Formats: sequence, C-alpha cells, structure tokens
Amino acid sequence: MTSETVMEIGEDALIGRVTDGLWTGDGVVIGPGDDCAVVKASGSDWWNLLKTDAVVEGVHFLQETDSEKVGWKAMARVVSDIGAMGGAPLFALVTLMVPKTCEVAYVEGLYAGLKRCAERFGVSVVGGETTSGPVVMISVALTGRVRPRFCVRRDGAKAGDAIYVTGRLGGSIRGHHLTFEPRAEQGRWLAENFKPHAMMDLSDGLAKDLPRMGRVSGGLGCVLDEERLPVNEGCSVDEALNDGEDYELLLAVSPRRQMRLEEAWRERFPELELTCIGKFFKGTDKMPLEKSSGGWDHFSS
Repeated sequence: MTSETVMEIGEDALIGRVTDGLWTGDGVVIGPGDDCAVVKASGSDWWNLLKTDAVVEGVHFLQETDSEKVGWKAMARVVSDIGAMGGAPLFALVTLMVPKTCEVAYVEGLYAGLKRCAERFGVSVVGGETTSGPVVMISVALTGRVRPRFCVRRDGAKAGDAIYVTGRLGGSIRGHHLTFEPRAEQGRWLAENFKPHAMMDLSDGLAKDLPRMGRVSGGLGCVLDEERLPVNEGCSVDEALNDGEDYELLLAVSPRRQMRLEEAWRERFPELELTCIGKFFKGTDKMPLEKSSGGWDHFSS
C-alpha cells in the first residue's frame, strides 16, 4: 500500500496532523494555527508573540533575484505576521544557509536588506546561525509583544461581520512580493482603536486565506463582491484572488463600526485604501472560494 504524500493532502491538512496533540504549557495563549503563537510573559502586562518563517531559493525567489530584496522579504514576512496580531515586533534571530560557492557580496546584500527592514520596523537582530547547503535559504524567528486586550486572532469573525482588506491585491509575481511594505503600523492601529473580530495577513492569496478565516471562525460562509475587489493596475480579478503574497491585512469588523472605521482610516492613512469586499454569514454553503484551486499551497502540484 502506497503512503499518501504531502502533495496529496496539502499544506493545511499536513499542519493539522503534525501539530495535533502537541503538548502546551499553561502560559500558551494561542498555539499553532494563527499568524503568531502567543504566550504569557511572567510578571508583565504584555503577551509575547512568536513567529518564524523561511524563504528558499527556487520557491520564494529566483537565483538571479537581487539579494537585498530577498533579505528585505525574509524580514518583512515575519513583521507582517506580528502586525496581523495587533503587536509590535522586537527581536529577531536569523538562520542563513548558502552554498559554499556563494559570493560574499551576495550574502552582504542579503543582510543589507534584512537590516534595512529591521531598522524600518524597530527590530533588533540579536543572533542567528549560518550553515552550508545546496541553495540559499533564510529563516527569521521574530518575537513581538501585544497587550492582551489588543491581541487579534484570526478565528473570531462573526456572522454579519463586514470583510475588509487593506491596499490592493494581485501582481506579486511582477515583483511586489520582494518589495512589499508590511502593514505593522496599520495592524496595531486597527487593534488599538477598533479591535476587529478577526484579522490575518494575506500571504497565500484571498482565495485561500478568506475561507481559512471563515472555517476557523466556527464554519462561516461569505458573500464576496468581486466588483469591489481592490485590484492592482494591470491585474485581473483572478490574479487578485489567487496570486498570493499580497501581505495586506484581511479583517472582519462589526457592521455597526463600519462608518466610523472608514472615516478614521481615511484620516489616519490617506494614502492607503481600506475596502469592504463582502460579508460573513452562517454556513459554509456561502463560501464561494472554498472550492477554488487558487491561492498558494507549499505542497500543491
């Protein structure tokens, strides 16, 4: 009998299997499954946020990609996750794997991008590890913090909530995935001023991440207004739904707060769009993207 492969079951199912039954101590507030893990900080009014991510040559970037952009991306991805929980990033550890024949100038470029992003978002790089391997890989482990009352999970959406996204979607393959600006400041502002019922960053594409939010929020469905999707210039609706690596915020907000949110957003972030694209309802029969094959899955064909 042939054993099933990770490609056959997909990323979400694989994560569910390997994390099922993991032991967690009393201080764990949120374990696997959200943008970050959340743990209590002993003797502190803050919760700690923990996140790790990796970018791999041939998967997340090409060999000929400007190494400074690769470094920026490696740090920006984890900063984005901290922001999606309503937190502030603090300390990072960086693990670097490169072939033995890799030019020193390339590595210096990687770290120039890492440092530029770290300085931009107040991250202290406090250590790491280097090793050799067949391709370039950078893994960044990042800690952050958030006050308990401002921590926003991805599983709190409610029936009737309005669905919003920041910025515009689509076109990551044209270079956006290397130069995007993490919405860390916007995530904290949203958490502290409007406390969305749910929030996450769009790393795998709206077609994959929106059903995820509905599924973990008690099995909600949604109505999506494709005509209101904020699509990047030159992109199709299909690309906006499926390209992935947008790194915008996806959030669920009480309809009673919509008008005040939109007014306050325009005043605070006049250069960045915030668009209502739909609404959550009870029942997954109203999840139009659930059966879509789009979005990013690390183990898909």
